[in-house]
Amino acid sequence: MRHLKSGSKLNRTASHRKAMLSNMTISLLRHERVVTTLAKAKEVRGVAERMITYGKRGGLHNIRLAARTVRDKGILTKLFEDIAKRYENREGGYTRIIKVGERRGDNALMSIIELVGADESPRHKKKKRKPGKKAVAKKSAPTVSAKPASDGDKAATSTSEAVPAEGTAAVKEQEQKQEATAPAAEAHDEVPSAADEEAKSASSEDEKAQKDTSDNK
Repeated sequence: MRHLKSGSKLNRTASHRKAMLSNMTISLLRHERVVTTLAKAKEVRGVAERMITYGKRGGLHNIRLAARTVRDKGILTKLFEDIAKRYENREGGYTRIIKVGERRGDNALMSIIELVGADESPRHKKKKRKPGKKAVAKKSAPTVSAKPASDGDKAATSTSEAVPAEGTAAVKEQEQKQEATAPAAEAHDEVPSAADEEAKSASSEDEKAQKDTSDNK
């Protein structure tokens, strides 16, 4: 019979259970909210509320009693200076357990244990996040400086402008097309067409005919 033996062993030895509850109490006082199984939350609730009671009482004796469980000087200072003052006018009930369903895998009942009024403390106010350097770099398109203009192009454009990286391929294709069509156009201008030759021959024949008529006269 388990008369006057409250609590659960949590399938652990006494030393393991004591160390685990001490660590969970420190985490709860540091973050003011912990996600764990329902059985562990019920066990750590009593330890955490006892530590807050020591903090409210104050004094060297209660500091030493709390230090046996809370073995972190920073958290111990927070307990006696910050958390204890928050619950000066509250007698008991410093924590809250919220059930959040079952854990995937072993279907263990999960819960959140938190300090009452944790959401109202200034520590938990959400701050607006500023856009990081990576986000700003992604928004601004990368630019690549264009090639320096030749002597003929300097008359048209005095300065070289930045060209987007995506459009460099299209610019190169246009330049290649212009280079390919330029010699063909020059050759076309140099070689006379057949129609021009016929017109020249017809004009020369007309001139000869006029000279012959003038000589006959």
